Amino acid sequence: MQAGPKYRTPKDDAVEADIFDHDPVDEDDLWFLPGPDHATLDAPHDLPLPQADQTPLVDVAAWVAAEAALARPLADLALQVGALTARLAAGPAGWRQRLALREAADLSWLAGDRVPMERLALWLTLRLAGDNEDAQALARAGWAVRRLQGGAGPADDLAAFLGRQSEEGQVQLDHQIADWTEVMGQAQQLHPLSRAALGFHIWPVVGLSAGHAMGGAAPLPLMEAAVVAARYSLQTGDGLFVPLALGGAGGLRAGGTPQDRLQRWISGADHATRAGVRMLDAVSAWEAQANEVCAGLSGRTPPQLLRLLCDWPLVSAPMAEAETSASRAAVQRNLNWMTKAGIIREVTGQGRYRFWTAAV
Repeated sequence: MQAGPKYRTPKDDAVEADIFDHDPVDEDDLWFLPGPDHATLDAPHDLPLPQADQTPLVDVAAWVAAEAALARPLADLALQVGALTARLAAGPAGWRQRLALREAADLSWLAGDRVPMERLALWLTLRLAGDNEDAQALARAGWAVRRLQGGAGPADDLAAFLGRQSEEGQVQLDHQIADWTEVMGQAQQLHPLSRAALGFHIWPVVGLSAGHAMGGAAPLPLMEAAVVAARYSLQTGDGLFVPLALGGAGGLRAGGTPQDRLQRWISGADHATRAGVRMLDAVSAWEAQANEVCAGLSGRTPPQLLRLLCDWPLVSAPMAEAETSASRAAVQRNLNWMTKAGIIREVTGQGRYRFWTAAV
């Protein structure tokens, strides 16, 4: 009887090797397997590959030590900031607007845009601009004014605060913001003023200086970082911030050790805050004097014009007409009377398209 076919078993396949099979490879030579546990290695030269530098990008401990060494000037700055915020809280909302205009204008000069406060005020009210380059600079400064005046702060949602719009770079931006937020979270023990200084100086470290287009007018890195720090110093949404650039911005200069940077920051913020207090005091004194001079005038237009001149550095007749709801004749008549009385002055010297400012 003929035997049936013989069936092969896995054991037979394992025994019979094909002529094309290679010799077995030792498991230690397989490059794609996980390497040895670093914790079990006896010496650094046993590592299979070079290791990345694990040194943190920002030495938060050095900033903590710097703050401890500068405790006295930091306390003096906090006192000045308290005096400024008390004046802003007690005064009209227009004071915050005027302070934000001045800060944004000074920041634009430091960033290279060189936008005067008067030009910025005209652009915000009447959207008056020159060529496209000028309009871009005004748009950037206008962004700074809006962010300084109020709304959610950078501590709440930095991405929304920046308002950057770039679909292709959104993932990269999210990583940069996450890095910035992580470092700021590690510095919770710092005073808010010191933490704001840290946030400003790590802006380029985490890559946020590479701004993405925001409606065609992305804020310049220095301006953007300074506005974030100004609002972060107080972490409020009521339009209060710490001035950093009024009358100069030596405090925003980079370079040096953390103590050098923090010392310049405190000194610069103290100078700017005092300048802000002096400006508000001057506006308040002018308003009191102007109200006294105009006490004999009848109607509601004079006090409305005085309030408008406190809120804005420049006022035109069309702007005053829109803001006060008074007739053009009434606005023009009161502006001419106030000019003759010496409490306001016309700045253009023209017969048309004239603008007035408080004689502070």
